[in-house]
Amino acid sequence: MADPIKLTIDGQEIEAQPGQTIIQAAMDSGTYIPYLCYMPKMKPYGACRMCVVETESNGRTMTQASCTTPVAPDMVVRTKTGDIQELRRGIIDLLMTEHPHGCLTCHRIELCGPQDVCLRHVRVTDRCTICPKNERCELKDTVRSMELDLTNPMEYHFRDLPRHVDDPFYDRDYNLCIVCARCVRVCEEVRFDTALTLVSRSGTALVGTSHGTSLLESGCEFCGACVDVCPTGALVERDYKWDKADTQVTTICSNCPVGCQVITEVNKRNKAIRFRGDLAGEANNGQLCFKGKFASDYPNKKGRFRYPLVKIDSELKRTTWALALESAAENLKKFSPDQIAIIASPRGTNEDNYVAGKLARVALGTNNIDSALNLNPELTEGLLPSTGYGAATNSIWELENSRCVMVIGGNPTEEQNVLAVPVKKAARDGADIVVIDARETELTRYCKDGLWLRPKPGTEVTLVGGILRAVMDEALEDKEFVNTRVDGLQDIKQELWSFDLVRVAQITGIEEDQIRAAARAYGSAESAAILYGADTILAEEKTDLALAVANLALVTGNIGRAGGGIYPLFGGANTQGSNDVGANPRFLPGYVSVQDESARAQLSKEWGARIPDQAGLSITEMVAAMADGTIKAAIVMADGIAPDQPGLEGLQAALDRLDFLLVSDDFPGELSHFADVILPSAAFTEIDGTFTNLERRVQLLRRGMTLNYEERPGWAALAALGRAMGASGFEFDTAADVFAEIASIVPSYAGISHDRLESGGIQWPCADSEASGTAILHGEPDEAFRPRMTPMSIRELLDVRDSEYPFTLAHGRVLHVPDHPVDVENRDGMNYISRDSYVHLHPNDASSAGISDGEMVELRSKPDQDGNTVTFIGYAKLESPHPGLISVTTLFGEVASAMQDSDDPDPAPRVRGLPLMAVSLTKVSVPAGVA
Repeated sequence: MADPIKLTIDGQEIEAQPGQTIIQAAMDSGTYIPYLCYMPKMKPYGACRMCVVETESNGRTMTQASCTTPVAPDMVVRTKTGDIQELRRGIIDLLMTEHPHGCLTCHRIELCGPQDVCLRHVRVTDRCTICPKNERCELKDTVRSMELDLTNPMEYHFRDLPRHVDDPFYDRDYNLCIVCARCVRVCEEVRFDTALTLVSRSGTALVGTSHGTSLLESGCEFCGACVDVCPTGALVERDYKWDKADTQVTTICSNCPVGCQVITEVNKRNKAIRFRGDLAGEANNGQLCFKGKFASDYPNKKGRFRYPLVKIDSELKRTTWALALESAAENLKKFSPDQIAIIASPRGTNEDNYVAGKLARVALGTNNIDSALNLNPELTEGLLPSTGYGAATNSIWELENSRCVMVIGGNPTEEQNVLAVPVKKAARDGADIVVIDARETELTRYCKDGLWLRPKPGTEVTLVGGILRAVMDEALEDKEFVNTRVDGLQDIKQELWSFDLVRVAQITGIEEDQIRAAARAYGSAESAAILYGADTILAEEKTDLALAVANLALVTGNIGRAGGGIYPLFGGANTQGSNDVGANPRFLPGYVSVQDESARAQLSKEWGARIPDQAGLSITEMVAAMADGTIKAAIVMADGIAPDQPGLEGLQAALDRLDFLLVSDDFPGELSHFADVILPSAAFTEIDGTFTNLERRVQLLRRGMTLNYEERPGWAALAALGRAMGASGFEFDTAADVFAEIASIVPSYAGISHDRLESGGIQWPCADSEASGTAILHGEPDEAFRPRMTPMSIRELLDVRDSEYPFTLAHGRVLHVPDHPVDVENRDGMNYISRDSYVHLHPNDASSAGISDGEMVELRSKPDQDGNTVTFIGYAKLESPHPGLISVTTLFGEVASAMQDSDDPDPAPRVRGLPLMAVSLTKVSVPAGVA
């Protein structure tokens, strides 16, 4: 690191890092300089000029904007001279000519309420007290810091612009805008979306949408970043719009595995009213997605379970915790271990899921435990022979420095939204984006010509093998890394001969030139990363995909390299943590196989109970076993489980067949409907605990809301059940006590504690020192483990199509389609997208069905286990790349509108992903005279 630069600010000598601006150095030293357009994590802009300071450097004295001026050695900075203060007052006067300011310059501003009589006769609609951002308005704070007197004229130019209150989630009132352009810049510089832009109205610069008048047609992903950076009331959340925060606490979002750090604002009525991305959050750098920003307030909703319930004479009746636990214990004891299962919550903390795993093995004697959204365990388990860990190898924000990012079978812009932000930044900086997916997703828009590979569904692993073969053919492997740190190269070389690119092209439908182009982009990059999911992958190929991805990364030396690595894309806020702490049917705490005799013996000693030696049932196997009567009793920690989610079809019907069901949940729903005992669950804003995100970062959840009823955290409820069943080892008083036991048993968590996490998240594996782990296999070779490449076999495409539903639908979703007109309809005061849908067919399929280009067709999906179907109607376009493959691309704005309108108290888990579907195709007869 370069030597720090010494300078003086207001007489205080400080040190700054090279490249820092004056305002950044001042902030680090605790010196306040007023500003309005500047924002940490964004480029200096220098528009408002409020941050002007006097500088003396190299014998010259100047007045400069501190947000754009870099520090220099021996620079002298003065922030409060009379001339500077007078200049700032003049700037404020100019800003206030177009902003209501009767209250801003009044000495009683902190004393008045919205119903008080104003002695200055300021109009009610112009008062700060009725502004939704009063008490959190940066303009107000800046003006107050200037200590203006009452001589400023109260007149101002009212723009008379219409307020936009008809798009999802937040309102826009540009009459209050000071045109600092923060919202435009965060959308462009940080989110890379350009949904907002600066527009001209009668020669005046204003903020507006980049396309049309609605955010729905402008490509907005409704992340709320613009709302968080707005210094005035121009952009504000619609829900709890007028509520004021009484306290705020830093915690972790519970809606996906990225693990975004959020600042939760809680009002005096004990409601979580706002969620802001924390700029200090290492996993998210202050960013959130539409779920984290606008769908995290479910703990406030009415209708929650507040007390335990027990079913008596087919009716659920309120009872005490003691009686509920007694009833549950008595019923569970009636069943043998292989007849019982535990489904852990995808929002369950490490503490919750550790106690759940311990309860399963110690009190119930079974390994039948899994997290509800651990639907693709192969994605992480398949990495164990290659990296030694079932987890991502690198940090999320290393991706912004990648020179190539390959995305296979995943949709991170929606499912792991903030993970895609550094990917888009890398693309903006010139990195190659390679997408292997039959669907059109947002990241396909960042692919250069030829790097969006759309293989026949079911051939993705063969395609990755073909790319690996091309890497070897063109000598793009990292010879030093492979020869010194990796085993198995010769074995895989023998297998790669079968991946002849002509044959791979025939199987996958991807031309040989495209395969080679993807191999060159990935193999020649200085650092390259792979993000891989299972949305489009056949069940029998998920493990092979993980192995193939690891092989490709190992051959090119991209495991352990900064900006490289591999990232499995799974669901659930704490799926990684669940696997780490043993809420897994095949692995004990520490990701050790249940069939490892030494590990079982050690854990048996720790827990004082015999650990079953047979692998348990996975979540999908549990559902099947419940349906056929093999599993007769279950404990379901239901927070965050949507039974209609892809992969959980049939869960609802399966629970109905159980002889006994205990459910811990927040709200009544499809799962609690079948419960014999219900335990009220505390939500993520009401608990202390930890999550482990997809980059292996252990982070602390902090309680912001008070528990006023009888809800309990999951670990406390399960520990009480363990005691009620007569088991020992469940005497925990706090979540910190549970985590201390986790750290003593799970080697990769050694040295981590709640106290240590107070200063920020820690990536495992970490030492007992303050240093946190980063990239797995980074730096010097690990003598205790050598990664191994795994032989691969080429596979022909199996024809497993259903005769009644012979086509595969690849449903994609993007933010904006510039060349596809969009109409916006206003219904009941809200905007909705209205557009023609196009169904992309292969000409051969269209000919067989008697369909011509432009004719209207209907797609109907094969019913799932619950009988649900999906229907699409649109106009045929004969341009699908493969026979049997049909594609449809819709807009993300439709998802935002659906979540806005949802009556579900917890809508985030209900947002459906985009799995491939088997569908039927029929031509729709249009009556004469109907267009």
